[in-house]
Amino acid sequence: MVCQSLGTQFMIKTFWQSLKSVTAIVAVGVLIAHLVLDSGAAWAARSGGRVGGGSFSRPAPTRSYPAPRSDYGRYAQPVPVYGGGFGFPFLIPFFGFGGGFGGLFTIIMIGVLANIVISTFRNFRNSGDDSEIYPDNPVVSLHTLHVGLLAQARELQEELNQLALTADTQSPEGLTKVLQEATLALLRHPQYWVYAHASSQETKLLQAETAFNQLALAERSKLSAETLSNYRREIKQTAIAPVVSNDVGDYIVVTLVVAATGRLKLPAVNNALELQQALQQLGSIGSDRLLAVEVLWQPQAMGDTLTADELLMAYPQLKHL
Repeated sequence: MVCQSLGTQFMIKTFWQSLKSVTAIVAVGVLIAHLVLDSGAAWAARSGGRVGGGSFSRPAPTRSYPAPRSDYGRYAQPVPVYGGGFGFPFLIPFFGFGGGFGGLFTIIMIGVLANIVISTFRNFRNSGDDSEIYPDNPVVSLHTLHVGLLAQARELQEELNQLALTADTQSPEGLTKVLQEATLALLRHPQYWVYAHASSQETKLLQAETAFNQLALAERSKLSAETLSNYRREIKQTAIAPVVSNDVGDYIVVTLVVAATGRLKLPAVNNALELQQALQQLGSIGSDRLLAVEVLWQPQAMGDTLTADELLMAYPQLKHL
């Protein structure tokens, strides 16, 4: 009986200890979930802006062919045929072989010459730049540039908001102006530059649209909401109350995603001078080369900002200038 009583007490004590452990774990889990939900709610309150557009359609080939002459058959002259030899007296008249041997040797020589031509063509095609071989599928450069600025750059938010409301995002000239105005707005506020990151890659025109969309979607996914958008002249705006933030440690992020024909390599952007060069390179792309552009910024609402933790969480690749 004593053993049974001790065993029962031990089981009860173990049960209560386990219950306390489970209760503690549940309490910690609830606290963590509450913190995550709170941070998610705070992040969801952020606003974002977007302006851009583009087209990757290829121009129709412009090859011209001579019109056939209707009276060609009546005025056509017979083509002279050279007897003997290889049949190429204008190329190799010095062999002087005739008859069947000449015809067989001619076939062999044609095969050798064809092999040389094909090898030369392959080597040229693999040399790197085959834009001239395939003029309808040229090289396209894709660029992504992030700029993190201090929250004091309030006028930059206003400039980008006005650009989104008034820009022509359907024509190549309008998109070129969007890119120029966005880069100019950033170049006018170097005193607020804190972080930056640039990346470039090359593809071909037939694959450029898919690659550009992937880059743009990856950047758009960092915006919790697009409260102001002008894409291909479709303007959407969500009313949001102005936010008042006096934290000098907060930030604004502007992202440029650009696709243009031809080769263009942005600098690594490790300092303010390289950021200036990258912005100037992107802003100087002409309408004849620009295929698509997306300008994204967050937060979009006046006074709304990102904390340092939010900035580095969404853009971990940023480098301090």
